[in-house]
Amino acid sequence: MREAKAPSRRFFLKTSGLVAGSAATLLAAPWVRKAGAADTIVWKVQTSWPAGVGLETFQSWCGSIKEKTGGELEFQPFKAKDIVGDFELFDGVKNGVLEAMNSFSLYWAGKLPATAFLSSYTMGLRYPHEWDIFFYSKGGLQAARDIYAAQGLYYVDRIHHGPNIIHSKTPIRSIDDFRDLKLRVPGGMIAETFAKAGAKTTLLPGGEVFSALEKGTIDAADYTGPAVNWALGFQQVTKYISMGPPGLMSLYQPVDLMDFAVNMNVWNNLPDKLKQFVEDEIEVYSNIHFGAIQKADMEAWQKFTDAGIEINRLGQDDLQRFQEIAVPIWFEWANKDKDAARIFKLQLEMMENPTLGYVTPDMYQGLSVDL
Repeated sequence: MREAKAPSRRFFLKTSGLVAGSAATLLAAPWVRKAGAADTIVWKVQTSWPAGVGLETFQSWCGSIKEKTGGELEFQPFKAKDIVGDFELFDGVKNGVLEAMNSFSLYWAGKLPATAFLSSYTMGLRYPHEWDIFFYSKGGLQAARDIYAAQGLYYVDRIHHGPNIIHSKTPIRSIDDFRDLKLRVPGGMIAETFAKAGAKTTLLPGGEVFSALEKGTIDAADYTGPAVNWALGFQQVTKYISMGPPGLMSLYQPVDLMDFAVNMNVWNNLPDKLKQFVEDEIEVYSNIHFGAIQKADMEAWQKFTDAGIEINRLGQDDLQRFQEIAVPIWFEWANKDKDAARIFKLQLEMMENPTLGYVTPDMYQGLSVDL
């Protein structure tokens, strides 16, 4: 059993910044290592973050694991491309080059269509709490674990990040401005939606976006929120930012979920107590990660304004036009395989429910999910 002695509790509160008495604090509190315990289990963990608050938060959190577990488990953090390329992370963990990864779930849509539904997509679920309903009350977490398990990975849990924005060399003030625009997007349904809107889309890891913008290989790029994008220097190679209408910062990826996944053999060899610790700790990390990024994002806007960057928002008419493009693409992707169909059906039920009310049957007349 984990001990609940005051010094350990104070240490965790100090290092994590969580409020006293929260369930997450109790779950992730450190324990005292038993005499004669085995050597420290060390995991190499690579993130998709190349820089900025995302990387800093990841590195700090990894550095806390050894002390929280009394020396039983240690995470060695690596930034994007340190050991394997960003788009090679999945295979790097699967093949044992890394023990675990913290990446963007959508990156794997090309090989696993269902993962396109494990992070937000154009006009789908729009706020973090809606994704939590999907994962924790609609069977989404187990569905994700089943999909990853078939590939030799254990999907521990989702990690909240935030909305994505678009940086561009020319202003984007309506959906019409995407026509013939050379645009970096993360792939999957998002790429197809922008292609239908007239953009010439390309897929690049986040660490390569600045160079592509600088060289003129692309005219514009979706990437994460303002804080990380400022750290990556996007203000040096673009003049404009485009977002969704007020209250919906991003139409195409308002909740850009990451996840934490572990090589299945590594996971199976972990003692049960540490398995429970890791599962609980990812929820703690998600909260820390989300809060740190939101704070940094809100502080970063003034930097862009001071740098002379023009910030534009799309209008409600654009929202409706994106919806008309997106809905048929949802169903095309849902019918790519049974896993995708199963996950999308759960999300469609949510979007049709009066609690959300995003979708009505007339919006997809003639379309169906093949289960």
